[in-house]
Amino acid sequence: MSNKIYALYNDDHILYNGAKKLVEKGYKVNDVYSPFPIHGIDPIIGVRKTRLAITAFIYGLIGMSLAIYGMYYFMIVDWPMNIGGKPNFTLLQNLPAFIPIVFEITVLCTAHGMILTFLLRNKTLPGMVAKNPDPRTTDDMFAMEFLMNDEINETELIADLKATGAVEISKR
Repeated sequence: MSNKIYALYNDDHILYNGAKKLVEKGYKVNDVYSPFPIHGIDPIIGVRKTRLAITAFIYGLIGMSLAIYGMYYFMIVDWPMNIGGKPNFTLLQNLPAFIPIVFEITVLCTAHGMILTFLLRNKTLPGMVAKNPDPRTTDDMFAMEFLMNDEINETELIADLKATGAVEISKR
């Protein structure tokens, strides 16, 4: 018996409605591959909410800390300058002038951290092997993946997939 079954669809609405029907029948959709996000499919196939917001917050804190420490070191410790008569001997007195720079560095570190997290999480860094079952799912096709076990009748699943509008079904 094959380990995985992939059902290819040529429309995201057909896949969405098919996933609803199959989950209602008791099948577990392991993953969905599509060229663009299908909004609302996550709760149907049982994907939990991610913790990416927490990582973005952590990257933002790191960026803010680096910016504040950098401004403190550059403007107060290393080379204090009298700009416009502003005091230059404490960070607290200069902090309002540093807020735009702190904000920009916070956003910069958050964006770069999230890009790196995205590439690592999706295994799309150069040299990583792609997990995509069919290259057509990056262009115009949509795929549902089912993991087979002893409880699932393969012929019944294939018949249900054809009934939901699957264009092509493959076993791997």
